[in-house]
Amino acid sequence: MNVAVPPQSPHLRLYDFAKSAIIKIFAFPYATVCDLYCDGGMDTDKWCDAQVGHYIGIDASASGVNYARELWENRRKPFTAEFIELDPSDDGFEAQVQEKGIQADMVCCMQHLQLCFENEEQAKKLLNNVSSLLKPGGYFFGITPDSSTIWTKYQKNVEASHNKGLKTVPNSIRSENYTITFEVEEEKFPFFGKKYQLKFASDAVFENQCLVHFPTLMRLSREAGLEYVEIQNLTEFYDDNRTQFAPMLGGYGASFLDARGKLVARSYDILGLYSAFVFQKPDPEAIPPIVTPDLPDPDKGHEEQEWLQPQQASVEDGRRSHADVLPIDPEKGILGPGPADMRL
Repeated sequence: MNVAVPPQSPHLRLYDFAKSAIIKIFAFPYATVCDLYCDGGMDTDKWCDAQVGHYIGIDASASGVNYARELWENRRKPFTAEFIELDPSDDGFEAQVQEKGIQADMVCCMQHLQLCFENEEQAKKLLNNVSSLLKPGGYFFGITPDSSTIWTKYQKNVEASHNKGLKTVPNSIRSENYTITFEVEEEKFPFFGKKYQLKFASDAVFENQCLVHFPTLMRLSREAGLEYVEIQNLTEFYDDNRTQFAPMLGGYGASFLDARGKLVARSYDILGLYSAFVFQKPDPEAIPPIVTPDLPDPDKGHEEQEWLQPQQASVEDGRRSHADVLPIDPEKGILGPGPADMRL
């Protein structure tokens, strides 16, 4: 097994584990995979282990693409690969992809989805470009900050400040493991552009992030021809798949788990900041088709509290073109069952 050396920071090791686990669930032999914002090709080893047939790494950074290519050239090559310098949220992306004849079984975005939610135009472009990459029946999946969890934590801070009679609204969330600081102090969740800085206790620098309003992500994906399948917090994802993935996570750090293979408090706190997401490009020949849950119209002024209410996603059998490779349990979905109050 070809395993990359895990990064040193606890949050990076946990994130690396999550990427490996999700790839293990979705990848199948000889598949064509497109990795958006490929981060210098750091995940190619994971795709090697999954025995995919062709890897396409796309990144807006020339240095990132060059590094990914060099990394690939210096490693074993069990599958073909190409590396392309393109901005996945750019206007000209679709035309260049069509010119190259790229069609992928799956498209992943393990980071940077949130940065495309600075504005609606950028988010729309990204999702339309993803749709243009996918074959019918193909999947778009990845990891993004869990805006529901982060915003709920923030709202608790706001409520506490009101209860204390304070006139100012707090702009930060703090735990032993991280600090989140919002650029603007506000009590309502905008659909786009809610920026914040995330600093982990083990790091010296901040990460610039942007909250992803999940119902808006679902609506824009549907408009781009991608049907919502699932969004699940990474703590629930791990709990649902603990038997399968506890040994893997133990390899990233024994201190992440207790003796029963359950997440310790630090692991739970860090992984809880993120969610896995899954969308599918419908296959016209598949019966029955995927149906996206009805969502409130954002133009009608619904409050952000509405989207925090639990919405149980119904996942039907037979919606995949790769059903024999990646079957769906009608009760568990793809990522795992998860408690009803944590599923969108």
